[in-house]
Amino acid sequence: MDEVPYDLITMGRIGVDLYPLQTGVSLAEVDSFGKFLGGSPSNVAVAAARLGRRAAVVTRTGRDPFGDYLRKELGEFGVDARWATPVEGLPTPVTFCEVFPPDHFPLYFYRLPKAPDLELREGELDLDAIRAARIFWVTGTGLCAEPSRTATLAALRARGTAPAQGGSRSFTVFDLDWRPMFWKGAAETAPAEARVHYRAALAHATVAVGNIDECEVATGEREPRAAAEALLGAGVELAVVKQGPEGVLAVHRDGTVAEVAPVPVEVVNGLGAGDAFGGALCHGLLAGWELERVMRYANAAGAIVASRLACSAAMPFPAEVEHVLEGGRA
Repeated sequence: MDEVPYDLITMGRIGVDLYPLQTGVSLAEVDSFGKFLGGSPSNVAVAAARLGRRAAVVTRTGRDPFGDYLRKELGEFGVDARWATPVEGLPTPVTFCEVFPPDHFPLYFYRLPKAPDLELREGELDLDAIRAARIFWVTGTGLCAEPSRTATLAALRARGTAPAQGGSRSFTVFDLDWRPMFWKGAAETAPAEARVHYRAALAHATVAVGNIDECEVATGEREPRAAAEALLGAGVELAVVKQGPEGVLAVHRDGTVAEVAPVPVEVVNGLGAGDAFGGALCHGLLAGWELERVMRYANAAGAIVASRLACSAAMPFPAEVEHVLEGGRA
């Protein structure tokens, strides 16, 4: 492990995003695509790196050209790929999307027979680096199958409640990240199964982030304030409930509440906005900003990416976020 802890280590999904270069048409009619690094926790790490943070990803790819591409992209984005290791016999996942602005972006995941990022194993984790990171970020998808589920919960337990090296504040973030297609079983029973594992993760997290649907899976509550209170009751210190066009609600255990309206934006592709929000959330927490400022900054970062086609390559730099916060166009 390096002597200097990482600002952020994320753990979980990675893959190749293939986005149509034509918008407003189905995949059946698309004839050209752009290739990008994808996977929510990987994009969050890229977003934080764009904002000047030292970031790394714990994940796995196939031992194939797409896996090589993803490690190369992580490096070029300034994200440490030392823990993005290959798996024999499983292909690197690819994801296609359709782009129908402003609010319809179907996703088609190709993660069979099994995604390599679900082959993360407890015994292979660098728990010293995970303990030392100022922020450690995991997702609900990491809980959907073994051995990733056991590895994710082991990493969360290893975090404990101790501060990062040097006495600075540390955070353990659980991104609720509900993707029902990744969970085995009937659609009617998958949320109940997931809730059991979500609650186990929440017990070790200090921050929970999710949209209304994800909060309902984790807590059974859809009303934003009730969902936030339920997340606090499950063990976190800060609950962040994303409400799309209604903005974001953040509630801290100390009673601090921030309700922030969304940034007006002409949406091109909304798929990467949440990952940009996540990276900017990490940046603001590390900076020690007050809660409302963190939420406004994260909203601005998300709006910028929503105005662009790509996800990882679209993550904003600090000057771009400040421009939007000062009233500029996203």
